[in-house]
This record gives sequence, C-alpha cells and structure tokens, in this order.
Amino acid sequence: MSQLDPTATPDRPAVTAPDASVRAEATERVAALATPAGALGRLGELGIWLAGVQGQVPPTGPSAVRAVVLAGDHGIAAHGVSAYPSAVTPAMVRTFAAGTAGVCVLARQHDVHLRVLDLGVDDDLEGIDPAVTAYKIRRGSGAIHLEDALTHEETEKALAVGATVAEEEIAAGADLLVGGDMGIGNTTPSAALVAAALGLPAAEVTGRGTGLDEAGLEHKTALIDAALTRAGDRADDPVERLTALGSADLAATVGFLVQAARSGVPVALDGLISVACALTAEELAPGASAWFVAGHRSTEPAQSLALDKLGLEPVIDVGMRLGEGSGAVAAVPLLRSAALLLTETALLRDVL
Repeated sequence: MSQLDPTATPDRPAVTAPDASVRAEATERVAALATPAGALGRLGELGIWLAGVQGQVPPTGPSAVRAVVLAGDHGIAAHGVSAYPSAVTPAMVRTFAAGTAGVCVLARQHDVHLRVLDLGVDDDLEGIDPAVTAYKIRRGSGAIHLEDALTHEETEKALAVGATVAEEEIAAGADLLVGGDMGIGNTTPSAALVAAALGLPAAEVTGRGTGLDEAGLEHKTALIDAALTRAGDRADDPVERLTALGSADLAATVGFLVQAARSGVPVALDGLISVACALTAEELAPGASAWFVAGHRSTEPAQSLALDKLGLEPVIDVGMRLGEGSGAVAAVPLLRSAALLLTETALLRDVL
C-alpha cells in the first residue's frame, strides 16, 4: 500500500502506471504511418495515449463509453455566486432523467451510456427513479466561506460512493469513463479547490460561471478568498480540503476518478469541476492523471491552471461552459478517430 495514497486498501490498491513500452511502440507506429511526420497532430498523440492506457498497439476506439453525472447543491449558491438559483439543480436532475439535457443529446449522438446520480441535491426529488437518489449523502452542502462543506465522515462516505460508482460502470463494461456534474454554484468550490491545491489567490482562479457580470465576479472572488482564509492550513491535506471547501458531489467525483485510475480504466475529463477533482485525485493517488484525458477547455481560468499542473492538453477548445460532462462527450468522436488512424492507416513501408 502506498503511503502517499491514504485511501488505498488491499481491495483498492495504489495506481499502476500505463505500460511505457506499449506507449513507445505506439509512438513508433505513428512515426511509421504513411503520413508526413507530425501530420496527425493531436490525433496522433491521442492515439498514443489510448494505446498506452489500453496496453495494446494499435488501440481500439472506445466503444463502451459510460458517463455519470454526479449532482449536488452548494450552500454558497445562496450568497450571490451564480446567475441562477439553486432550484435549477433539482429541475435539471429531472431533465437528465428525462433524457433532454444538453449532454443527453450528445450522449445519444455518440452512443455514450449516461447515468445521473443525486449526491447532495437540496431536494427530495419525489417521484424520480429511486436509483437516482440511492447514493445521496446529504441535502446541499455548507456555505464554504462560513462553514465546512461536509463533515469528515461525509467526505469519506462520498469518496467511497464515488469509487463504488466507478466500479459499477467498469463492471458494466466501460472502456472509457466520463465524469459529469450538475449543481448551481459548483464553480465556486471547484475554483477554491484549485486555488488551495496550487497555492493561488482567489483572483487568479475565479471565473464567471453561469455568466456573472463584473460586480458578481468581484463578489464571487471575495467569497472564495474568505473560504480559503477560513480553511487555512487544513486545505493542505486533500481530504480535509474536500471537507472544508468541496461538497458531496465533488468528493464523490474524486473517488470516482481515483478508482478508475486504480482499475486501469481511462477517463475523459470535462470542465472545471472534473478537472478540479482530478487535481485532488492526483494528490490522493499519485499517477492517477496518466489515466485521464482532458476532453475540452472550459472558459473558467481555474480549469486551465489545473490542466497545466496535470500536464493535460484539451482535445477540443470550442468555448463551451455547459458542464454536465458535455465537453468530454463531445470529444469522444475524436478519440475514436485517433484510434482508427493508428489501426487502419497504411504503414509507409507497405506503400513504397
């Protein structure tokens, strides 16, 4: 058991790195294709990454992509950090369940299995499929500039739930996972997590979220700064950081990402929320980020800062800020194309 991975157990071991020899073989194959050197650009790099995480050359296109939207409310949303009220969160969970949210449209188009789970929505969601609320930790979370988001016990439970959900999706045959999010105000705790992890001031990580004006952005920045000050040195520890600054859905996302990496199943990250959680997952389980690919670049500054720290380059950059896992799902066709190029493109030696 790795001492750097406090959540590792005999049943959930530390992360094993993708096979470097397979990656080297894939790099040689890309160089040997009947294409000019470097002509495939990012697609060539993605093909090499896929080969490494699959342990085979050439790789196969992800055919069993499974996305999970983890939903939750955030107490700080009642303090003016979002352009929308918290009532939108349960309404959107119902929209996911009905299959009419934005990511649902993309998931159907790209043959991605989609599941939504309530981890911390501030609503009982009466009448909805009980499977959606089966893993609920609590209703809402603490307003992080005033109090902890969770108790320590709730954080540990959320981490374990996230791991269990990843295990369920892997048992269902997933060869690529996507972590989605839904929760009004969730860019605020996510930005706070990034700031705490990177030792940055609130001003450098705070974005407009759902579309704040200048005054709203200034107010949001001040609340994140207050949250960081309140958490103090506790934020140096990733589990304590989630307790002080996170939420049930964010902690569960961290557990989901850690377990995927431990299981050797790749994950396409989405926007700020999943990338902030990936940064925390890398601290909890060093080496986890080798199993992650950045689906897209969000307009939130904290996401780019976290991606730089993780050494991840987004697959697409089209100005999206929807969340829900939508940017990651939109990147799936390019991942499939990358695998096909390495599989079906002729080798130069065979055409000369």
